[in-house]
Amino acid sequence: MNQPIAIVMSEVFLRRLTPSLTPFARKLQDYRVLSIHRSVDELGPMLEDLKPSGLITEWLPQKTEQLLELNLDVPTIVVATDRIIPNTLSADVDDWAVGREAAKTFSITGFQSLACLGNATPYSDQRIEGFKKTFSKNDLPFSIHIERGFEDTRYSESFHRPSVEMKKWLEGLPKPVGIFAVHDPLGRFLCSACTQLGLEIPGEVSVIGANNDPLVCGLTYPMLSSVSIPWDSLGEQVATAMQKMIAGEKIRTDKPILVQPSGVILRHSANHLAIEDPLLRRAMTFLSERIQTSISIGILCEELSIPRRTLERKFKEHFQCTPWEMLCQLRVKQAKQLLTETNHPISMISELAGFNDAERMAVVFKRVTGKPPSYFRQTFHNQL
Repeated sequence: MNQPIAIVMSEVFLRRLTPSLTPFARKLQDYRVLSIHRSVDELGPMLEDLKPSGLITEWLPQKTEQLLELNLDVPTIVVATDRIIPNTLSADVDDWAVGREAAKTFSITGFQSLACLGNATPYSDQRIEGFKKTFSKNDLPFSIHIERGFEDTRYSESFHRPSVEMKKWLEGLPKPVGIFAVHDPLGRFLCSACTQLGLEIPGEVSVIGANNDPLVCGLTYPMLSSVSIPWDSLGEQVATAMQKMIAGEKIRTDKPILVQPSGVILRHSANHLAIEDPLLRRAMTFLSERIQTSISIGILCEELSIPRRTLERKFKEHFQCTPWEMLCQLRVKQAKQLLTETNHPISMISELAGFNDAERMAVVFKRVTGKPPSYFRQTFHNQL
């Protein structure tokens, strides 16, 4: 058995990485977990006694800096930051891309007003920047509110109350509005604030969070839509890099590991009901709920008693595509998430995404993205 690797992080981040660390534990690699919420005065002697072969920790302001000052002189990886730290490998989510994913989802709903809710952290600024740049060429009203006071609140707790400034901000936004909250607890907090103010979700305010944490999204009312992060990929890359560093292989530390988000998981807080046109609302809800089933536009028109010519005209005017092209986009989006987040074979993914045929999926996927599914999966896993 090798000397253990010390993991010093929060339970939230440990839960995200554990599934991808398990295979390495089976290779006689032991991990010892310490809470990052302990004081450095406690952590120092514990780490000295453990004598780890490597250290994987999480970036927290001030705390991580103090931890690194212990000079353990072992291979070290810091997750949740893209900062370049001397002699240390950083690993993080591409936060600009997280913002772009949320923006792409809002872009197909035709909102006339958009906003972001941040928390004054570096990743918050990056996610807002990515969101804002996606709409930079549009003249839509855009607003940002930074809600402070979350620094001392644990990730999974939900006792924070909205400030007077935030209430005024929410009430003053042109409705309907799509709001991107930079992480899921802020999204949950936003949904709660809207409920208190009598703002209907998603009719007046549509909300997308980020991280797709099931313990937050599933316990939010209404259930929270969120940008999905492939945590398994991040964990696998971190574990692989640590193994190489322990073995003495040279690893570039002047460039962080960055994983890409894998789309938005739509739930009740941000679905297509926010579209003003009732006919389009019904059609988009129908398509979204039946991605995996074998449907046609003819079936859609028949089920909803909508003239096909009218439906196609409205889709062209609002989305600049046909209903069938929209269904293909939704299915390709589902396929991309499965390619990123699972190891399912292409044949299974084609069924889960509603194509029911791998060859058919390849044709549609390439038409929409410009590349076949196999190229997308290979490119993604080459990051590992």
